[in-house]
Amino acid sequence: MTRVRICTDSTCDLSDELLQGYQIVSVPLYVIFEDQSYQDGVSIKADRLYELVEQTGKLPKTAAPSPADFERAFAPIIGSGDEIVYIGLSSELSSTVQNAAIAAANYPDGKVTVIDSRNLSTGIGLLVLKAAQAARDGQSSKEITEMVMSLTAKIEVEFIIDTLEYLHKGGRCSSVQHFLGSLLKIRPLVKVIDGAMTSTDKVRGKREKALDQLLNNALKHKDNMNTDFLFVTHSSAADEAAYVKQQIERHTRVKQVFITDTGCVVSSHCGPRTVGIVFAKN
Repeated sequence: MTRVRICTDSTCDLSDELLQGYQIVSVPLYVIFEDQSYQDGVSIKADRLYELVEQTGKLPKTAAPSPADFERAFAPIIGSGDEIVYIGLSSELSSTVQNAAIAAANYPDGKVTVIDSRNLSTGIGLLVLKAAQAARDGQSSKEITEMVMSLTAKIEVEFIIDTLEYLHKGGRCSSVQHFLGSLLKIRPLVKVIDGAMTSTDKVRGKREKALDQLLNNALKHKDNMNTDFLFVTHSSAADEAAYVKQQIERHTRVKQVFITDTGCVVSSHCGPRTVGIVFAKN
């Protein structure tokens, strides 16, 4: 009997436990410091990335997996007689999905289905986990694809960024904005809208105020929130993530709240002490 295997890329930010538990295959993106290339989540994690940024004063470049990388990931699965549904990083942010599609074209129609998540981090991870549950339940690749496509516009992803340093180094924030933001302790709220990262608000003052704003924005949707699971995703902010999880569990009916670490690709743009809340709307 043909099975459906779910594939994704390292920006899904799912824990190793979830990836292994659902037999999800994750293809790593690349993180490049000068002439040294690392595989996201494999040969480099966010804590090491921050050390290198501190040492060099520069942000790394990131690169999508090549079609050959995807070919190496797909070939053993197809060779075993299974089919693949691949869900990847938004095409607004990377060529990852395009490269997966190039690799998929080497197989007969229907063997590999490539889906643009229009999202990042556990916004992808939530779709991947839903797909993996459906695959475990025996749904076909067509059924899984239709379900995922119907969900993509219902995913809510919002982060609070603690420092403007990484946005500044990455050219997404001018020197004046960086100076004033640091002086006034401004923390931007960033949402994923139409597949891209968009700054929607700026919280001035203490970090606790920013976290509460992030929570309040999510809790506005509590009556229309899918209760299967929710993600609290963070980069070097374990205590704050635990606090957010506690508040979500207290104020909603969500059955499972997962805390996950952001990988190097997201961390290289957002910086340390970033915290996000990710859920699906009904």
